[in-house]
Amino acid sequence: MKEILLTQNKVALVDAEDFKSLNEYKWCAHKHRNTFYAVRNKQKKGKSKTILMHREIMLANNNVEVDHKNLNGLHNYRKNLRLCTASQNRSNAKAHKDNILKTKGVYWSKMARKFMARIQIQGKEIYLGLFTVLADADQAYRVAELKYFKEFAREETQNLYKEKI
Repeated sequence: MKEILLTQNKVALVDAEDFKSLNEYKWCAHKHRNTFYAVRNKQKKGKSKTILMHREIMLANNNVEVDHKNLNGLHNYRKNLRLCTASQNRSNAKAHKDNILKTKGVYWSKMARKFMARIQIQGKEIYLGLFTVLADADQAYRVAELKYFKEFAREETQNLYKEKI
């Protein structure tokens, strides 16, 4: 594993075999929503194009996305990257920043006065139940996450599941 220096006092981690070709360019740290990514600009026919380091490593075309398994956009070593669909990439995401519970797939139902768990699969919402305890609603979501998202379930959920076996 090697480090590539970025702007904003950040570094990108890459595999040793990718270091030489990537380090030929000046890379910058770019924050998108709550995640930093390593980017560079490429001039072509007088126009500037932004190149994302993780997409360059994976040779990703426009029809595919690249997922960071551990959700860290600066960890660009191949073991942490995988090609995926947009839906699969959303599966491996943190709770939405507006979620005051900070628990993915769990919301407070004012009407029922309980925690509601639900999961979205390819645009369809699946209701998982109402719970009086937040931890129970979280557990219901995590079980559904493993069932529906399989290897694209969040790494923390996969690790929890492995610990219980």
